[in-house]
Amino acid sequence: MSHFIFKAKKATGETYSSERDATDRYELYRMIRESGEEIISVDEKKSSHGLHMELNFGFMGKVKTIEKINFARNLGSMQRAGLPLSRALSVIERQSHNKKFKAVVMELIAGISRGETFADSLAKNEKVFPQVFVSMVRAGEQSGTLSDALKTVGLQMDRAYTLERRIKGALIYPSVILFAMVLIGILMFVFVVPTLMKTFIELNVPLPFATRVVLGISNVIQHQGLWVLVAIVVAIFTFRWWSRKPAGKNVIHRMLLRIPIIGSLVQEVNAARTARTLSSLLTAGVNVLESVTITETIIQNVHFKGVLARAGEAIRKGKQMSDVFAENLKLYPIFFSEMMSVGEETGKTAEMLLGVAHYYEEDVEQKTKDMSTVIEPFLMILIGAGVGFFAIAMISPMYSLVNAI
Repeated sequence: MSHFIFKAKKATGETYSSERDATDRYELYRMIRESGEEIISVDEKKSSHGLHMELNFGFMGKVKTIEKINFARNLGSMQRAGLPLSRALSVIERQSHNKKFKAVVMELIAGISRGETFADSLAKNEKVFPQVFVSMVRAGEQSGTLSDALKTVGLQMDRAYTLERRIKGALIYPSVILFAMVLIGILMFVFVVPTLMKTFIELNVPLPFATRVVLGISNVIQHQGLWVLVAIVVAIFTFRWWSRKPAGKNVIHRMLLRIPIIGSLVQEVNAARTARTLSSLLTAGVNVLESVTITETIIQNVHFKGVLARAGEAIRKGKQMSDVFAENLKLYPIFFSEMMSVGEETGKTAEMLLGVAHYYEEDVEQKTKDMSTVIEPFLMILIGAGVGFFAIAMISPMYSLVNAI
């Protein structure tokens, strides 16, 4: 239970301040609305159970990307149908089953009732709505094309979400195979190898190099397993900490670009995401410099972010941003810079970038479909090498024993 200090407005227009206990913000909004009043501002003060509620609200009530996509699409459709913004938001709030998202929509309604713009209300929930969402809505409000802006941002988020899911889906198969290999290997070293090694040692069988290696690994896992586990955990956390530092990001992101198959996929994914985001922002009416700046925040790879930062500098100096992309062909393909150059010359940059986005998204889709086929031979070689090494290590002492007899 939480304690709230809030300011509300009565149906007569009179405002007042009060305090009330409620399970969460959603329940408080509901209670005030049922009384025919409207909340203007809320200040929450947790009670003794506040930590439990915060954990439940934060972890169990996460707003998923698909919910934000549906929010943009549905709100845009209702706007095109002529429904007032506050009423459309109320419909979305009643339809949502996510408590956190309900509370967020309630805050949006309250913000609009206070005279705030929709974009300003969205900006107060930056953890839910990214900057690209807010900027496109702001441009739509200023140009009177909010419904079109919402449709565009919904499409942009959907394509980015679909692209991300395809990449993750392509990595599931090799991840499962590698995990199964590691798990089976550990079980063999813990339960199978010790029994066989005990027999070989009792019979005084000479052990070849491969067998001694397997025996050594087995002994380490059995007698120093806890320390090995601690070392692995420390190594993982150290790597995660280092990978978040600028130097770590620079090295890791460069390595990804140099890995066969993966490198070209990373290049095309970033090209598609850049083109899609820039096209969506420009279509919504956001100016070129702001569009490039926002796109820079969307891109994760630091080397691609650097190109966008330099493109922003070129725009400030009155130069064409396509020239910057043309100077970085190892990151952005030549097709990208050529299409952007044509767009800048003809005044149709958004349309040209949309075509670029479609091209690379389709190419990534095909590559992710083929990825399991491409990776499978490498996995088979890896599995065969592991099984072959283990088989030689176990069978060689048996031949020595038979020859001795």
